[in-house]
Amino acid sequence: MRGPEQGPLPQVTEHGGGVWSLRVPIPDNPLGHTLVHVLDTDRGPVLVDTGWDDPASWAELTGGLGALGLSVREVHGVVITHHHPDHHGLSGRVREESGAWIAMHAADTAVVRRTREAEPGTWLDYLARKLATVGAPEEHLAPLRAARTSGRITTLPGLRSALPDREIVPGELLDLAGRRLRAIWTPGHTPGHVCLHLEEEHPSRLPGHGRLFSGDHLLPGISPHIGLYEDPDDATETDPLGDYLDSLERIGRLGVAEVLPAHQHAFADAAGRVRELLDHHEERLTGLLGLLATPLTPWQLAERMEWNRPWEQIPYGSRNIAVSEAEAHVRRLVKLGRAEAVPGSDPVAYITV
Repeated sequence: MRGPEQGPLPQVTEHGGGVWSLRVPIPDNPLGHTLVHVLDTDRGPVLVDTGWDDPASWAELTGGLGALGLSVREVHGVVITHHHPDHHGLSGRVREESGAWIAMHAADTAVVRRTREAEPGTWLDYLARKLATVGAPEEHLAPLRAARTSGRITTLPGLRSALPDREIVPGELLDLAGRRLRAIWTPGHTPGHVCLHLEEEHPSRLPGHGRLFSGDHLLPGISPHIGLYEDPDDATETDPLGDYLDSLERIGRLGVAEVLPAHQHAFADAAGRVRELLDHHEERLTGLLGLLATPLTPWQLAERMEWNRPWEQIPYGSRNIAVSEAEAHVRRLVKLGRAEAVPGSDPVAYITV
């Protein structure tokens, strides 16, 4: 690979010890880019995530590899932290070009398979029904019903996502020649999200135990979206926020020297960031208990919650995400015995116990 004596590269960061990150853009998204990590192994480079399936993103990915003296055809494997399109989107194209294997946790592989097989009309029916259940007003439901009857939507995001050919098993080392990369299951952001613990001494000898590819689970300045695990064919009531908080505590106990996230920038003091996120969600849950002093549906709760902009300015699609996060928080409060559904309410409303 390219040596460090050749100087810094645009969109490429060297982290030492055979690890680099490439800034792969996300089209029309405030996050800006995904950090795709390149890990040198004895069998060739392995990518941790790949970026969005878009021509500009592909150009940046291949250009970044080229700046390291690599061709995408040399990629040996792709390890996916989770199924979202800004992480898994280009995996299939990388595999087509190189013959690389793709690895993902089984729970997220199930989401990929379900999305590929989904009939858009069925999904729209489910989404409209789900939103009605949580109290969405008719003016929000009308566009979904119109799209269903008109047949305008013929595909779903992720319909072309590649099916992985390897399973990431929590707690096990991945089969990477010359490297020790252990999978840590961290559900919450998605049901099959994994962090990847590089159990090797930090190249700069920072105190701590190795480095962590954290995906979206642990970011230096963003609290990742925690919504519901949607499966139209499964009535199981999940607790994704509970899963996320438990996963955070598990990561905090690893004692890593440095975190290499999929967005923003690398950082140290993982345990400190974990404490900040745990405190943030506890404060938010406490605030929601105050709002639920009077009965509210999840939709009404979302309207009153604090977001990065006023509710009136939140776009249509983002409101669906916001109400999903509101309901995830309500489920956590119910599970903790701090809130309960109001008997007979339709749509269902919740109140502080």
